[in-house]
Amino acid sequence: MAARQTQNSGDTTVDSLLTKRKDGKMPDDTPKVELKKRITLFHCVSIIVGIIIGAGIFVSPVGITVQVRSVGMSILMWFVVGVFNTLCALCFAELGACLPESGGEYIYIKRAWGDFPAFLCLWMNYLLITPVTAAASSLVFANYMLRPLFPDCEPPRDGIQLLAALIIALLVAINCHNVNWVTKLQAVITGSKLLALMMVIVIGFIWLGKGNTENFQGSFEGTDLSAGAIAFAFYSGSWAFGGWNYLSFLTEEVVDPHRNLPLGIMISMGIITAVYMLANVAYFAVLTPAEMLQSSAVAVTFLQRTVPGLAYVIPFLIALSVVGALNGGILSVSRLFYVAARNNHLPSIVSMITIKKSTPVPSLVSLLILVVIMQTFGNIFFLIEMMGFSLSIVLIMTFAGQVLLRWTEPGLLRPIKVPVVLPAVLIVFNVAIMCITVYQKPQESSIALVIIACGVPAYLLGTKKDKPKSVQRFIENFTETLQKLLIVTVQDSEDCEDGKDTGSIS
Repeated sequence: MAARQTQNSGDTTVDSLLTKRKDGKMPDDTPKVELKKRITLFHCVSIIVGIIIGAGIFVSPVGITVQVRSVGMSILMWFVVGVFNTLCALCFAELGACLPESGGEYIYIKRAWGDFPAFLCLWMNYLLITPVTAAASSLVFANYMLRPLFPDCEPPRDGIQLLAALIIALLVAINCHNVNWVTKLQAVITGSKLLALMMVIVIGFIWLGKGNTENFQGSFEGTDLSAGAIAFAFYSGSWAFGGWNYLSFLTEEVVDPHRNLPLGIMISMGIITAVYMLANVAYFAVLTPAEMLQSSAVAVTFLQRTVPGLAYVIPFLIALSVVGALNGGILSVSRLFYVAARNNHLPSIVSMITIKKSTPVPSLVSLLILVVIMQTFGNIFFLIEMMGFSLSIVLIMTFAGQVLLRWTEPGLLRPIKVPVVLPAVLIVFNVAIMCITVYQKPQESSIALVIIACGVPAYLLGTKKDKPKSVQRFIENFTETLQKLLIVTVQDSEDCEDGKDTGSIS
């Protein structure tokens, strides 16, 4: 955006804060505006654990059991899937440590493959992956919060959508106001979830200690070891670990990212794997596999059998778990949009942050709008299938880019380095998942491909330099109006000081 200098040479005005001078530098008396490094190792762990441990472990942790058909194999698969996803997360830890810029897979793909593939990654995240995930989670939250008010029937859909929109708006408002509030809220929610799961685990092991071990006798009998059963069990378990990549969206705000990013990922994945395994052991100590498969909320059935007086707290714990996942997701993904706009792949207003709070308000507001739109769709599961197909493509591009960077940039500083065979295996795994999705859900996959293909003209039009002057003028005026309305400006950086434009109008 063309910058202009304030006419008042005395006091620093809002206009002087919102715009750069024509020489590309901010006035000398202007406070530095940038994203602050506020996220410590403790916050890293609470963010990842809070995002990954959602409502599933309380509601339906039986996706693996329904496939492999035995208690012993179920617990073993939880361990194997946990180790596998930890290795996946370590691939992202390598990329995040050697490319310490917020944006996650978008930045990694951009470095390896260039602008156009990175834009398609952004396109999928912006239109499908991020808003669909948040919309689905917020609807689950609203449904469980309203259920106690409608004991004899399903809650009204309009009420669910309204409450889902309100919780998203509340979390976006908190994220806009103060990052410290967000990380503290995340720490409290994560701690509460872990305490709740520890309660389940302790009760289950007390039950075992009383001699209730019948469900573990012949624990591998009846195991289905067919390739299809193992594959779908692996697929189901991997969804339970989804979210380990979100911390890489926040790299620029992590204190000492070379150390804390990989360490935070490893600690978090270790905690999550252990908690998932122990929670399932506790469930199986009290409930048979058949009872777990028939239950609409396993944790409720578990407590009704063991401590009936505590069963009423489960809907609250489910809602709390979803809020934690939403809060961490909003914090993380808003930085992806912010960084993409800074790289000219979204309108420049999205690359701006508030002057006083240093939060990416335009990015957060755009996320709010997209999520609310997705909440209005009649069949959210249809959107989830499209999102899963798109996510597989993004992961394939990321892991392939990691292999490519080993060849094109062998001298790149890598504080943590995984065997190159690991991302290669992950490419094959995600190709298999994508093929299974296409086979099982051809309609959803086809629509997702059409949406992805629409990113091609969007990229060509959005990055076109010689736009008509009338269009350029409209964009500039619209951007400046939003700047003043939201009191935001581009981040101060070395690029800005060198006179380079860090936020484009596209």
